[in-house]
Amino acid sequence: MSENPPAPASPAGQPQRTDVRAALLGGRTFRSLSEQQLSPREERFERARQTLGFFLAPAVAIIFALLPTGMDRTQQLLAAVLLGVIILWICEPVPIPIGGLMGVAAVVLLGIAPASEVLAPFGSTTIFTFIGAFILAAAMLKHGIAQRLAFAVLSVPGVAKSTYRIIIAFGVITCILSAFVSNTATVAMLMPTALGILAVIGQLMQDRGVVKATFDPLRLRVGAALMLMLAYGASVGGLLTPVGSPPNLIGRGLIEEATGVRISFVQWTATVAPLCAAMFVVLALTMFLLNKPEIREIEGVGEFIHEQKAAQGKMSRAEINTLVAFALTVTLWLLPAFASLFAGPDSEVYLFLDERLDEGIVAVIGASLLFILPTNWKERKATMTWTDAAKIDWGTIILFGTGIIFGALLSATGLAETIGNSAAENLGVTNVIAITAFSAILAILISETTSNTASAAVVVPIVIPLCVAIGVDPFIPALAATFAASFGFMLPVSTPQNAIVYGSGTVPITRMVRTGFVFDVLGAILIISIVPVMVGITGVGG
Repeated sequence: MSENPPAPASPAGQPQRTDVRAALLGGRTFRSLSEQQLSPREERFERARQTLGFFLAPAVAIIFALLPTGMDRTQQLLAAVLLGVIILWICEPVPIPIGGLMGVAAVVLLGIAPASEVLAPFGSTTIFTFIGAFILAAAMLKHGIAQRLAFAVLSVPGVAKSTYRIIIAFGVITCILSAFVSNTATVAMLMPTALGILAVIGQLMQDRGVVKATFDPLRLRVGAALMLMLAYGASVGGLLTPVGSPPNLIGRGLIEEATGVRISFVQWTATVAPLCAAMFVVLALTMFLLNKPEIREIEGVGEFIHEQKAAQGKMSRAEINTLVAFALTVTLWLLPAFASLFAGPDSEVYLFLDERLDEGIVAVIGASLLFILPTNWKERKATMTWTDAAKIDWGTIILFGTGIIFGALLSATGLAETIGNSAAENLGVTNVIAITAFSAILAILISETTSNTASAAVVVPIVIPLCVAIGVDPFIPALAATFAASFGFMLPVSTPQNAIVYGSGTVPITRMVRTGFVFDVLGAILIISIVPVMVGITGVGG
């Protein structure tokens, strides 16, 4: 990415002003949560949470394993291990993927199931979907596809003249990208562009006297709105496709295994699209009501965008190759659905494509193209190298595998049925609306304190047997829990994208908590009200 243009000189006679761009751009780029400068209170909380996990996880597991519960011994041991793993996921004394692996090892060591059966889910087609999608995302991050798309949208006439339209535009860009690229990568790719634009807005506000010369450019409401739109917009857009967010693939895999109903790429998108649209509208209204920008009409951002766009120049061979691989992957994912639409679900064409174009295999094909399509044939340089691929989020892939393992074991040992029967007796939920609401709220609460991937891996296996126990079709409640697992907007630790925008220094924790709480509540209402309707309209799960 090109260097940022210098800030305009101060008009004669004006007092010395804060260098807004230096404050926003000098060292204020993406940092993970562990690299942030936490307040003393936050540091104490994190240390206490991790220390508690070190001792609480094994203690709870051992105590539960020794209790005279009357449960089947295999079920009780599995429940003890799962309780320990959940505490490890929530308290994070070790990285979340490692907590899952420790639980898998304990399952085998305790004789709950043989290693060959326990480790079988790591050969799931969804694992390969993850790997392929993550490699494609890494290529888009490496070659600047997101920035090019962002500047193209922001260059639309009229967009750069209003802070409201700029924030909406960033939300749209984030939603589109995160539907196919990981939420974290999307926000990381767009962060430098957003900070550059925010610097121009801050300087303009100084010039106009909207804020004092000594103001803190990292505490503007417009900055908080822009950054939170990036973080929350990624979560909303990530719902749109099965590959948009890890909880989608985890939830879909568990639902398909439990119900025997296959959810295609197109069926998923058609079911979720109205929910995503409604959530985006609610997100924009929430953002502007709680974080109203200090200034509406602006000038100067258009020039900044024009300069940045010009500095990019024409698309490079690597960018073109990345788009070719990405377009081919999406086309092959959609091809069986179009064959079913035009030739019929019983046609030979559809059956052939549906059997051969497995989503995991298609993702691997698209990813493999990146290592074949050359950027310099003479030097045999391809679009991606294995060093690039090694940087993808292998932790999420491991966590997905362990989540599926525990879901399968819950079913195989009968523990899921036991949990479902017990919950049905004690919770008093007796209909699909009540269990859908319970599922969504539980997933949101868990995702606030641990990763959304772990939330899906924990909640969906509990929801399905609960539905079976009360005689309710588990499809809608489990789907609602899957969507709700991508929530968790209140805290920096709730999602990686929250941590990224919090690390930029532009979002005070109080603003994140207040805005996130409101959006959590409204999002839960939308999920509970829209998902059953859309499942009925699209016929998915029928």
